[in-house]
Amino acid sequence: QVQLVESGGGLVQPGGSLRLSCAASGIMFRIYAMGWYRQAPGDQRELVASISSGGSTNYADSVKGRFTIYRDNVKKTVYLQMNSLKPEDTAVYYCNAGHVGSRDYWGQGTQVTVSS
Repeated sequence: QVQLVESGGGLVQPGGSLRLSCAASGIMFRIYAMGWYRQAPGDQRELVASISSGGSTNYADSVKGRFTIYRDNVKKTVYLQMNSLKPEDTAVYYCNAGHVGSRDYWGQGTQVTVSS
């Protein structure tokens, strides 16, 4: 059974930092591309950052220079370090695992709220 379990969300003031974690089980983690998506109320789900199995990263323009995605293949965990948070970063953040020839898997989401 595949599980992606996110953690690390919460309430933070503007300018603050959070680190999200996504622990995977039931998949050969090292061959999967991993991504973080977010969805704010009334908006579509959007890609925030992704990291390939080889470690190449990609970021949405809105988070470049503030967010960093990285992975630990031994711990089967992907992280999203979020710095200089803004109110517009408020959303539910979802972890995604994808691999060519396999279906995508999603976590349950973790709420991030940036507010003073």
